[in-house]
Amino acid sequence: MSPDYSPSTQTADWQAQRTAILFNENYYRGIRRKTRRRRLILAGVGAAALIAVLAWAMKPAGQTGGGRGGFARGAGGGGPVPVRAVAATTGTVDVTVDALGTVAALNTATIHSRVDGPLLKVPFREGQLVKGGDLLAQIDPSTFQAALDQAEGQLSKDEAQRAGARVDLERYRGLLAKDSIARQTVDAQRFTVQQLEGAVRADKAAVENVRLQLTFTRITAPFAGRVGLRQVDPGNMVHASDANGIVVLTQTHPIYVVFAVPSEYVPQINRRFSRGDALPVEALDRDGKVVASGKLAAVDNQIDTTTGTIKLKALFDNSDDSLFPDQFVTARLRLDTLSGATLVPSAAVQRGAPGTFVYVVNADNTVSLRKMSPGPSSGDLVSVKDGVRPGEKVVIDGLDKLRDGAQVALIADSARGAASPATPAPPPGQRPHRRHTASSAAPSAQPPAAPVRMTS
Repeated sequence: MSPDYSPSTQTADWQAQRTAILFNENYYRGIRRKTRRRRLILAGVGAAALIAVLAWAMKPAGQTGGGRGGFARGAGGGGPVPVRAVAATTGTVDVTVDALGTVAALNTATIHSRVDGPLLKVPFREGQLVKGGDLLAQIDPSTFQAALDQAEGQLSKDEAQRAGARVDLERYRGLLAKDSIARQTVDAQRFTVQQLEGAVRADKAAVENVRLQLTFTRITAPFAGRVGLRQVDPGNMVHASDANGIVVLTQTHPIYVVFAVPSEYVPQINRRFSRGDALPVEALDRDGKVVASGKLAAVDNQIDTTTGTIKLKALFDNSDDSLFPDQFVTARLRLDTLSGATLVPSAAVQRGAPGTFVYVVNADNTVSLRKMSPGPSSGDLVSVKDGVRPGEKVVIDGLDKLRDGAQVALIADSARGAASPATPAPPPGQRPHRRHTASSAAPSAQPPAAPVRMTS
């Protein structure tokens, strides 16, 4: 230890170091306190801003900004909501039922051989249209022709024996009349004739059976139709027990479509079908295009309890071969036609907590939420049972910003492609809304005209 470094000096250094440490701790504690206070202030400001935004967003659309001429809160932050609207019309709508259907041939037959033998020829082309009675296959007839000749020979032999027995019987009867022969001999001869007559009848049946077997060697079409792909080639042995047969024949002119509809339509279908009314049925392809038109031909006699549906069968002429067996189509059954129905675009119909409703544009440029009862639809139009009158304008675009009583600006009439003469203009700087609805009327070919202010 240096002589100059006394205990008093050491104590002073220690106190100085302790003071410096305490100062640093207080300094950094103050910095942390200020940082915490700043964070709390920022969090409070952010929370207040969030509450203000939520309060603004939840403000009713129909609440005005003050005064008689004030507008409801809209997309532009204080102006009217730009919307498109069309007038409800009066027209005719069909009451239809759509169901998935399967095309079925009028008649389908798997052509089998009824006798065994080698296949000589198959004279048809695969996929060919044939007429009833046309030759489809020829089986070797040699074996059956020989059997026929043998059966006919046996028939001739038995017929000759029967003729001789009959002559002997007549001779015995003459001798019996002269009492020159015993009655027992006459009775025996009569039984011999009857036995030979039975043999002749059996021979005739055998001849007919063999002749029938011979005709089976020629396989013909039972009805007019289209043949499919052949299952057996010439030169192969065919048997009556073959499972696949020779070919499948289908009759497609006319043709059926089988489909199932919910059982709730059964009373209406039976009422009209029993009266003899023609119920039109259309067959639609996957793209919704009508490919064939026909009429209802048959109704099943029971409801499928597993699905709650009933099967129907429709008949189509199919002269252009637009339908093919086992093809999947959409069957559209027309049950009725409503005339003078009020029609609105399907884009205007909304569903929510109030039920099914539309927004109707009032004369003072506001909208009213109007509950309605939808009826049958036809394309992009929906019939209205009650709630909307013909001529009233319903909103079809811009629905996501609307509330009951909101102020609106009609920017264009999508049905005509021109601006309405009484349409309010949006405030400066406000841009029209884009379409947000999933299903709405098609936009006009021309760009929408600039909105003008509506006058009440």
